[in-house]
Amino acid sequence: MKKANELAFAASERVAEADQVSFNPLFLYGGVGLGKTHLMQAAGHLALEKNPSAKIIYVPLMDFVRNITTSLRHNTIENVKLFYQSADLLLVDDIHLIAGKDKSQEEFFHVFNFLFSTKKQIIFTCDQPPKNIKDLENRLKTRFSQGLNLQLSPPELEMRAAILLKKSQN
Repeated sequence: MKKANELAFAASERVAEADQVSFNPLFLYGGVGLGKTHLMQAAGHLALEKNPSAKIIYVPLMDFVRNITTSLRHNTIENVKLFYQSADLLLVDDIHLIAGKDKSQEEFFHVFNFLFSTKKQIIFTCDQPPKNIKDLENRLKTRFSQGLNLQLSPPELEMRAAILLKKSQN
């Protein structure tokens, strides 16, 4: 495993096992198929194992956008915000997809600020670092960058061979 990926693994594990907030937000980024979502979900499962009463919310970004859009249409936006704000650990997959969606960015900004100020942990996955996300409000870029941003890299040849061997045995 490359050093960057070892650091991402260790940071995810620390976030999941910590009794207090660490590296908030934890922002995992890199190309397709590198295990960002898998690592984030593993952190969520580990956090739940450590604290079964924790409220852990996993949401693909497009589901968040759909929830916001629907709630605005039905005048239930406060209920949706309260749902996300109730998380002890919020896992948001593919956060870059919020770019250009002004109303979703506005509502997510409030959710983020609430969770951050109440010392709740947030983990994001993305295909690029926050500073490179076009059409993302600067205030969100700043907030996404204030924690720990880690890039996942493709595994080295030996690791890829080990993975293939393991898969062939299963």
